[in-house]
Amino acid sequence: MNSTSLPFEDGFAADKLFTQGFSYTYDDVIFLPHYIDFAAEAVDLSTRLTRRLPLAVPLVASPMDTVSESAMASAMASLGGIAVVHSNVPAAAQAALLRAAKSRRVPILSDPVFATPSAIIEHEDDFAGSPFLLVTDTGAAGGKLLGYVAKRDWTNQNDKGLRVGDYMAPPPRGAPWNADLNKIHEIMEGEKSGAVALERDGGVVDLVVREEVERVKGYPKLAAPATVGPDGEFMVGAAMGTREDDKERLKHLVKAGVNVVVLDSSQGNSIYQLEMVKYVKSVYPELDVIGGNVVTMYQAENLIKAGVDGLRVGMGSGSICTTQEVCAVGRGQVYLIP
Repeated sequence: MNSTSLPFEDGFAADKLFTQGFSYTYDDVIFLPHYIDFAAEAVDLSTRLTRRLPLAVPLVASPMDTVSESAMASAMASLGGIAVVHSNVPAAAQAALLRAAKSRRVPILSDPVFATPSAIIEHEDDFAGSPFLLVTDTGAAGGKLLGYVAKRDWTNQNDKGLRVGDYMAPPPRGAPWNADLNKIHEIMEGEKSGAVALERDGGVVDLVVREEVERVKGYPKLAAPATVGPDGEFMVGAAMGTREDDKERLKHLVKAGVNVVVLDSSQGNSIYQLEMVKYVKSVYPELDVIGGNVVTMYQAENLIKAGVDGLRVGMGSGSICTTQEVCAVGRGQVYLIP
């Protein structure tokens, strides 16, 4: 990639701008356009989240309960980024969100509800927001799929007191859990079916319907390599705290296959976080840990010495995080470290 010298200075160079004794927010700074002599496809956005976790695109979904759950985690991984599942739920529930995201290789997640054939659907809330209910021999994920009940079919059912086994639709053709969109679409076309069951280890994981496949195939960009681990599963991160009971949470996350943990705190340079970093690295040495948040070299140095594999940078400058306003500490996002 060639660069062209500017004939004159019509903006500020970074060294000049950031040595004025001020730090800036993103709204204070804008880049000037330059000469382009390359195609957009030539731009390499790949990076590393941690020492051992590569990303095709430098995008990470925040560990907030309004942002990162199973659907976001699978979508981010499919696009070459990663999501950090929030910890505002019990440990077992957070681990279930992780497993759900890692149990498929397409960015479609319906969060299905499971039931046994003898179950009775009494209210639409029993679908828990899912378009259908999967009927398995165990009444849970991983069981043998016996059939399914679409929400619209239950709505049109006159006798709501019937067991789901009396009116469920037969199970559709199955596909491996790691089948891609083209394979799923091929099965649908061959079977003239509007749904395909995703299966793993002999049990059902989810049901994918034609409308979802067509919607996702229409995404403008699914060409970037997905964020996938050596086991073929999507890579997913998870947040945790620094309290003693977070050690128990960590066990659930590791068992669920978490690829990286983020110690979620507005102030990373604390004795509690340093001790938790050391604990994680001693008990699970192969698990990458991201510490933070940090905005000073001193903070970063302490966490690096403790053993972190990555750092979360920034403090209190988001639309929700108000550390700067409440505690009068932090730093602008754009500044120069001498």
